[in-house]
Amino acid sequence: MSVYPCINIRLDTITKNTKNMVATCTSHGITPAGVTKLACAYPQVGQAIINGGIHLLADSRIANLKKLNHLNAQKMLLRLPAISEAADVVRYADISLNSELATLHALSAEAVEQHRLHQVILMHDLGDLREGAFFEEETLALARQAMTLPGIELVGLGTNLACYGGVEPSTENQCCLLTIADKIEAENQIKLKYVTGASSAGLNIMQSGEIPKGINQLRLGASLLMGIGLNDEPIPNTSQNTFDLSTEIIEIKVKPSVPSHSTALDAFGNKPHFIDRGLRKRAICAIGKQDVDINQITPLDNNILVIGGSSDHLILDINDSDNNYQVGSLVTFNLSYGGVLQCMTSEYVNKHFI
Repeated sequence: MSVYPCINIRLDTITKNTKNMVATCTSHGITPAGVTKLACAYPQVGQAIINGGIHLLADSRIANLKKLNHLNAQKMLLRLPAISEAADVVRYADISLNSELATLHALSAEAVEQHRLHQVILMHDLGDLREGAFFEEETLALARQAMTLPGIELVGLGTNLACYGGVEPSTENQCCLLTIADKIEAENQIKLKYVTGASSAGLNIMQSGEIPKGINQLRLGASLLMGIGLNDEPIPNTSQNTFDLSTEIIEIKVKPSVPSHSTALDAFGNKPHFIDRGLRKRAICAIGKQDVDINQITPLDNNILVIGGSSDHLILDINDSDNNYQVGSLVTFNLSYGGVLQCMTSEYVNKHFI
């Protein structure tokens, strides 16, 4: 018997999306990395991506890469390593993204200690203002220093876009990245294996043929797992129905739509506001704000209205629905990217792999 609330994950859809994205990327000279962080690196999801033809799995957290350790694929750490986790970074990640010399020194020491060769991709900031040096000379200097460190192999240059500052990948900023990559190669007499230009947000310029030759990796997560890219727009030849959320009704009552003498703050410190719709049939579901932001879920039944919730309760207006809901009935919701991430992270939401 299934336990609710439950997020349903369709692994075959992930594999199909991955196959389609691999084919599209390959036609543009790009080999994608498969990002598992949205699904908290559950091994079933990692294997579904591998089954789709990607053999480099990437995640932001070492704890997640540990879950993937047994899978037959290379592993890449996306978030800049903390010095305190250097030992685990070298142990569980084949590649890491870096921007600080002190961290590279820590990784070098660990790589020597563990008799490993750890690959690094240096990050450069092209204006989104998250990780990486903003000034070209700083990145070039870091590359020169990385070349001197034992146990470290400089294998790439990357950038992050459209995650913090909302800067879209463009032909112009991708060309800037290639210019720096060319200088690193010339100065150090090496050939970089990876020039990693963007996440799924870069698919638009790739599919339009505007991504410059030489960008050879995109870090794909949302496009594989949800079929979406820049601004959450659907990606051609992918499906968007990978995840949904099932919740169980634990109470149905007819009640007024406005509380009696509401003067206090709610449990989250907010002053609640209500619309008077008269007496309405209301349902309570066994999920709450501790599990998911209720603004990130949309009922499949268009005649259900999400009224609100508390930490452990979701309150719905089911008055206008044609379905004969009962206590114990299930209500299913579509999820945004943030909603999927929260449900996958919550230990109180059961994971059902289909």
